[in-house]
Amino acid sequence: MAGERLFYLPLGGAGEIGMNAYVYGFGAEGSERLILVDAGVTFPDMESTPGVDLILPDFSWLFERSRQVDGIFLTHAHEDHLGAVGVICRSIEAPVYARPFTMEIAAKKLEEFGVSKKILREVATHPAESKAGPFTVSFLHAAHSVPEASALLLETPGGRILHTGDFKFDESPTMGDPLTADSWKRAIGTGVTALVCDSTNALQRRKGRSEASVGPGIQRLVEQAKGMVVATTFASNIARVSQIAQAGRLAEREIVLLGRAMHRMLNAALQTGVVSDFPRTIEPNLAAGLPRNKLLVIATGSQGEPRSATAQLAAGKFQGIEVERGDTLLYSSKTIPGNERAVSRIINMMAKKGVDVVDDSAEIYHVSGHPNGPDLENLHIALRPKSVIPMHGEYRHLLSHSNLAKKLGMQSLVAENGTVVEFGSCGPRISEKIEAGRTYLDGFELIGARDGVIRERRQIARNGFVGVVLRRSGRRRAEVRATVWSAGLPAQDIADFEERLEEVAAARVADKLSNSKSEDEMKSIVARAVRHEVFDHVGKKPVVAVKFA
Repeated sequence: MAGERLFYLPLGGAGEIGMNAYVYGFGAEGSERLILVDAGVTFPDMESTPGVDLILPDFSWLFERSRQVDGIFLTHAHEDHLGAVGVICRSIEAPVYARPFTMEIAAKKLEEFGVSKKILREVATHPAESKAGPFTVSFLHAAHSVPEASALLLETPGGRILHTGDFKFDESPTMGDPLTADSWKRAIGTGVTALVCDSTNALQRRKGRSEASVGPGIQRLVEQAKGMVVATTFASNIARVSQIAQAGRLAEREIVLLGRAMHRMLNAALQTGVVSDFPRTIEPNLAAGLPRNKLLVIATGSQGEPRSATAQLAAGKFQGIEVERGDTLLYSSKTIPGNERAVSRIINMMAKKGVDVVDDSAEIYHVSGHPNGPDLENLHIALRPKSVIPMHGEYRHLLSHSNLAKKLGMQSLVAENGTVVEFGSCGPRISEKIEAGRTYLDGFELIGARDGVIRERRQIARNGFVGVVLRRSGRRRAEVRATVWSAGLPAQDIADFEERLEEVAAARVADKLSNSKSEDEMKSIVARAVRHEVFDHVGKKPVVAVKFA
């Protein structure tokens, strides 16, 4: 329609793995009606983001237009797609649409942040439709490594967009319906203006495998293991968890679930009817009296999370269960880039205990939940979209996917986070770019990457901290007193060193009192003097905080 535009804006997930958040808009420029597809997070580490609870996309652009948002649509229940929904729904009053399993997980996220579950809207799959402003949205069944994943068909006056979410093609899944490229073609036909598509495995040159292909290998391993088997995988991969549990039942082993996320996800699957025949499990305290070759433990921690069940087993004992020489640890998962060091640490700790660690380097015990290059090609050929916009992947994945689309004769461009892509009669074009960084959930507060809090924590971790309290009742040198305490300094006699710093601080204040310096100026002068003194003696430049009492 004249004077109106249809656009796509990734705030997270385009140019990186995880933290997915995608805005679509339609209407007159500046007053478009908006929807948000997914609201994901990524997780901090102590090296780069000490003390942070969660890392989110920068939603500032969306918050400024909160009254224009007509709906939030969640494609599936992975943290990198819905982990931020509770945070953003404190600022955006809009209904949240999801299928039953995803809605069950999202409800917990809303509860954590004091947001009413009344905003949730349960949806059925295509041909059912949900209206949100100028958008008519259908949830299409998608196979993935979590129950009830969905692609979204967005119908607007400006065109039709298929937003795939995370998906894979699987003709023989162990849970849910099969999915092929023709499945979506039969459901939506042709005439797709833009395919906004998962690019995670775009560099993989062979066809993806079915989830069912891992079952036999897991079964053999569990049957042949001499001691206790600990299997770790993503708690949200209910199909995999179920396959592991079935292997335990067939091997006549008792099954123990360890980790809150494992229980939370399985309970959600049972409550929503995703799973109805999960093998019987026993409580951890009952495992102690059983032979080790009769135990199968399914535990959280496949990515090396330090507080996970697997990490705690590696460090010692967890809920009464302890690994021993001759036991087996199975990693039925892929290590996400960036987690290699954490996973390696746990593997080495287990190896020292005499545990046989089995990973998926032979590609027997894990399959990806994303489409490989040949799968993407089949989808493009089946749907013949006018344009392809790669999403969900690092830049190299997006670029490879875009080049594939162009080779097939389709228009395509790479749009990283913050890139506004308009869809017009001549195809997609980049119309503008906005600031799209990261924000941090730190306790109850959202802080920006430029606020300096995280930078200061990193500096404290590297160089230590010194606090100085100054007290004076007059303007004479003898009446200036300083109290110093420190943390993280490598001084051998810290008490004597702190006394020395008190003398330096008091002397510097007394020297400058006659100059009528402001308190802020005095704080700066004392901080520099203390920092220099520390550097001269121990070679560190600590964070120094000074105040007057």
